[in-house]
Amino acid sequence: MQLYGIVGAGGFGREVMPVVLEMLTQVQHASDFELVFIEDRGDTLTVNGHRVLRTEEFLALRQEKYFNIAVADYKTREKVARNFIASGASPFTIRALNSVCMDNNEIGEGAILCPFTIITSNARIGRFFHSNIYSYVAHDCQIGDFVTFAPSVHCNGAVIIEDYAYIGTGAMIRQGTPDKPIVIGRGAVVGMGAVVTKSVAPFTTVVGNPAAPLEKKQG
Repeated sequence: MQLYGIVGAGGFGREVMPVVLEMLTQVQHASDFELVFIEDRGDTLTVNGHRVLRTEEFLALRQEKYFNIAVADYKTREKVARNFIASGASPFTIRALNSVCMDNNEIGEGAILCPFTIITSNARIGRFFHSNIYSYVAHDCQIGDFVTFAPSVHCNGAVIIEDYAYIGTGAMIRQGTPDKPIVIGRGAVVGMGAVVTKSVAPFTTVVGNPAAPLEKKQG
């Protein structure tokens, strides 16, 4: 029996689990696989009808193992991915049946494409990308590794989003051009509802309409 593990039994993990179940039952009989949560905090034995295993328990099992990571924090996601792959588990991509992926796209391993998400054409997306509900990536975008889209992110064409960036709920990124793309720098954070009209520097948080760097409070 194949074992599929979702790392993280929090809200996002619980949202993702039924998406995985629906996806797998399209191609496999339910008796051929088991879906489990992987969670090292607390002592819960089951969540929403699925077993909860600790990391060492999951990795110690001698069967065909697959995993994905339903944790927003990029540092955690990267650390977990490195550990699990080194321990012999294989990442798998989660794609809701009603998500849309058009033509000539490249999507790296370990992506999560939640319900009602859209990838249009000629997008290049890195490893362990999260696209939460109702988000889209338009044509000619380049997205790095461990990037997170919260719900309803609007990423228009010719945008570059570098590794580790986080795009908040309802944010909108203006379309760039091939010779002058909008660039969201490495590790940048785009706040909830922000409207991004120009590039964002690495490890900078922007908020508002139009989006501007978040000012730190004095005192």
